[in-house]
Amino acid sequence: MNRVVPWRELVALVSVHAPEGKRGRPPFPVETMLRIHFMQQWFTLSDPAMEEALHDVPLFREFAALDNWNMRLPDESTILRFRHLLEKHELAAQILAAVNAVLSSKGLLLKAGTVVDATLIAAPSSTKNASVERDPEMSSTKKGNQWYFGMKAHIGMDAEFGLVHTVQGTAANVHDIVKADALLHGEETVVYGDAGYRGIQKRTSAKAVERMVAMCPGKRAALDKDDALDRIVNEIEYLKASVRAKVEHPCRVIKLQFGFAKARYRGLKKNTAQLTTLFALSNLWMARRKLLKM
Repeated sequence: MNRVVPWRELVALVSVHAPEGKRGRPPFPVETMLRIHFMQQWFTLSDPAMEEALHDVPLFREFAALDNWNMRLPDESTILRFRHLLEKHELAAQILAAVNAVLSSKGLLLKAGTVVDATLIAAPSSTKNASVERDPEMSSTKKGNQWYFGMKAHIGMDAEFGLVHTVQGTAANVHDIVKADALLHGEETVVYGDAGYRGIQKRTSAKAVERMVAMCPGKRAALDKDDALDRIVNEIEYLKASVRAKVEHPCRVIKLQFGFAKARYRGLKKNTAQLTTLFALSNLWMARRKLLKM
């Protein structure tokens, strides 16, 4: 990741909003704080845990360019303020756009097709906290026979390379199709979605886009395998599913590779910002071998 993250572009993006440091202690370099912020995402570290890791793990200090033992290390308050800076100026979406611009310039992000999907993100359901209540911006929803409390991450993904270009966060009870239009970048010619996106043609403004939405599972199960026409329909559904399957890859990376299993903060805005950053980093992780060859 040290070699594939476009540090120069991201530092230029954040530096515009960084404090000048004319008073008090001199601020840490933007690139150092950005590297620390990314390590928090990769290793699922809170602000206090990140401060402790910088003291305990030499490799973390080396990655953040803090390996000189005479240098002071950022404390948890400094790490927290940098995250608040990114949230205040809504830089997570800009980081995703900057990463995708680099990937697009190298031919790793096409705009011909988009896969839309939504994944559930669990949130703490306990009321044993200071406010004695659950997060009011989260909600409950039922999937299958299981109830979930938390939020949804709605993502629009490149159909060719499986890289995410758009992220939207909502409460868990918001239907997938509500955010379908917001997940399109406007230049695609085809959109793929699962059965939850039936009726997408009534929700999206792009009338010329071809929509490849999955058949209802019940109807597909009722297809007659001995009928030639039904076999063709089933084969078409299989081909559509093979394209949609790519949307599971970035979700696997952030949930298993980066360890993002549950919403960390209260409120949709903070958690959506973290998810957007995670998907930007997952794009780089998934494309790392091709980037390194380049």
